[in-house]
Amino acid sequence: MNPDNKNKIVFDKQSTSPENTQEYGRSFAALLKQGDIVCFTGNLGSGKTTFIKGLCVGLEVNDNVTSPTFTLINEYKGKLPIYHFDFYRIPQTEELDELGLYEYLYGDGICLLEWPEIILNSINSSYYMVTMQHCFDSGNETTRQVTITFNGIQ
Repeated sequence: MNPDNKNKIVFDKQSTSPENTQEYGRSFAALLKQGDIVCFTGNLGSGKTTFIKGLCVGLEVNDNVTSPTFTLINEYKGKLPIYHFDFYRIPQTEELDELGLYEYLYGDGICLLEWPEIILNSINSSYYMVTMQHCFDSGNETTRQVTITFNGIQ
């Protein structure tokens, strides 16, 4: 993985099991540092939360990691504070202002954003984009394509 390239793919592999997906997350965690933003896209069931569980293990989180679909944000303590957002049910960015989102994004922790499309145009710093794609159409129920891109601010 090479985050020095702007807007370049830094990781592109297939995962053949949930355990494999979590291992990719653990490995990716080694790259992360204070202030990093990681966005996650992919259909429902594509493995975003599974990857995040592994990432949190890599960042020494001992809490039970779940998707904050109904709570909007989960906070975890690890090597650094981790703020896990799920924007799936957010229809407008005004609701995000009420959460104090921008204080989190530019604060002292690592922000993990599921369904980030609603705010991508508002992110004013570099970020990683983790794209998860299930391979159901090819008959592989447990296979996921995992692609990570570093999106640098020019």
